[in-house]
Amino acid sequence: MGTSEETSKSIARGSLEPMGQLRGASNGSLLCRDDSGDLFVYKPVSGESPLWDFARDTLCRREVAAANLDRLLGWDLVPPTRWTDEGPMGPGMVQKWVEEVDELRPVNIFDTHNVPIGWLSVLQAIDQDGSAVTLAHEPSEQLARMSLFDAVVNNADRKAGHVLADKNGRVFGIDHGVCFHEEPKLRTVLWGWVDAQIPPKLLRDLTGLGSDLGNFHPEIDPFLSETESRELRGRIAELVHTEAFPRPSAQWPAIPWPVF
Repeated sequence: MGTSEETSKSIARGSLEPMGQLRGASNGSLLCRDDSGDLFVYKPVSGESPLWDFARDTLCRREVAAANLDRLLGWDLVPPTRWTDEGPMGPGMVQKWVEEVDELRPVNIFDTHNVPIGWLSVLQAIDQDGSAVTLAHEPSEQLARMSLFDAVVNNADRKAGHVLADKNGRVFGIDHGVCFHEEPKLRTVLWGWVDAQIPPKLLRDLTGLGSDLGNFHPEIDPFLSETESRELRGRIAELVHTEAFPRPSAQWPAIPWPVF
């Protein structure tokens, strides 16, 4: 995948050529190619659909803030991402394309009697045929990091389809446009570690992140409101204090819909 710096250099070498619109995206998203032939997802501000609970024209900026925060943590969960002022449809977010392998999905729905051994069950339901099904995910360290990451950024929409695995089994999280709200809105499919103790390594990473952010960080705060920046630091401090993975709130839906 390369680093964020490599992505920036690649885009800077030439313009983005739109190849087509990504179907199923709630906001305008284009698959683009740069002069070197690398593929990127480009989400322009002009393609954003207004939301009642998020400020207008901010979703792309939240995506960049999430990627920058991931880079500060060193968790390598978000594909290399950057802001551009010179996209085909104006300013927006550009992110390295991840070629997903469906067979390696780390989050999936199974017949309740056929959940893979060791996988963590999140939700049981009845499908349209009346069969019992279970939403479950791998117990991997990559997903544990992503679960904590979602708590830090207050991700309101971690669908199973926003967790991708490439051909090497490396897991990526995408679509962070509805993160960083000042009010608690955590909705995710990664609830397998509820109330579990945060591993020491990840706890040290969170503690270091709190120190790195200080009162202002040039890669995070310009993309958020003052209140959102303050609440971000509060969530980090709370996780460090409790030393535990969060639990779902009874005040709002804990799992996004649709799941995929």
